[in-house]
Amino acid sequence: MNIKILGTGCAKCHSLQKTVKEVVSELQIDAEVEEVKDMKKILEYSILMTPGLVIDEKVVLSGKVPNKAEVERIIINALAQE
Repeated sequence: MNIKILGTGCAKCHSLQKTVKEVVSELQIDAEVEEVKDMKKILEYSILMTPGLVIDEKVVLSGKVPNKAEVERIIINALAQE
């Protein structure tokens, strides 16, 4: 699983990244979590607001920082679709 955090490095982006890493660790998922800060690359995903959350090249969230339970639900749903 490949998870990308789209954002310019703001506090919300860091918060989302931290939460995603915690959930991945707790669920013991084999996932690569990367931060995408390049605006050209971020715009390729057609999101209007950051932070964005992309799982296996599919945008699953943008413009808000979800709580830990929401992140867990999003990741589990993505795993179910693999």
